[in-house]
Amino acid sequence: MRKILVLLIAFIATVPAFSQEIPKKEKKKFDLSNRAGDHFMLQFGLNSLTGAPDSIDSHIGGFQRSANVYLMFDKPFKGNPRFSIGIGAGIGTNNYYFKKMTVDIGGTSNLLSFKAVDSAQNYKKFKISTAFLEIPLELRFASNPELPNKTLKAAIGVKVGTLLNAHTKAKELRDANDKTINTSTIKVSSKNYFNTTRLAGTARIGYGNFSLFGAYSFTGMFKDGVAADMKSFQVGLTISGL
Repeated sequence: MRKILVLLIAFIATVPAFSQEIPKKEKKKFDLSNRAGDHFMLQFGLNSLTGAPDSIDSHIGGFQRSANVYLMFDKPFKGNPRFSIGIGAGIGTNNYYFKKMTVDIGGTSNLLSFKAVDSAQNYKKFKISTAFLEIPLELRFASNPELPNKTLKAAIGVKVGTLLNAHTKAKELRDANDKTINTSTIKVSSKNYFNTTRLAGTARIGYGNFSLFGAYSFTGMFKDGVAADMKSFQVGLTISGL
């Protein structure tokens, strides 16, 4: 988290210098009439949970994946259109898979129950899924703003979100010897234990319509006191355009 904050402060600190008008003899006029401003962003990523205790971390497995989609407005700086501000709205989803562990988000206890089932009936697949309505804000840079689909790009920012849905899904109950008992699927939806607000730092770097992104949640996944202070970290691919 410290590294992200330091990078954010350093990057923002450079804006005044770059946003000032270029001396007349060096000033370049850009034709932005056909400029695409990355108004649409689609992201596919891998998740990890930082801060998970060993008793939980040892049961986290599978393909921890995420998908985000955003519609953005893009406002170039008048003094230097290589820089712009992007702001928008969209949906961010996360999936976390567990091996031989169940998480009782529908419980009524003051503590969220993570139950290991190494030598008892267990599910072949068990996951926690969340979906947030998010507002991302980015400070963007494009080395050639006239050709954003053929130039180096970078962005750093934050996004804030509110929880739309949280649920667990358990599939294919097995016995202690991993033999299938039944193939039914059980889904439980509840926001009771979850932190319903998420604030995350973000960063992207790439070329043209493709970039690598990272996002780190400053807020915990669960409410204070109900579980360990676990925070989400994402890395993945962004496809942007329009």
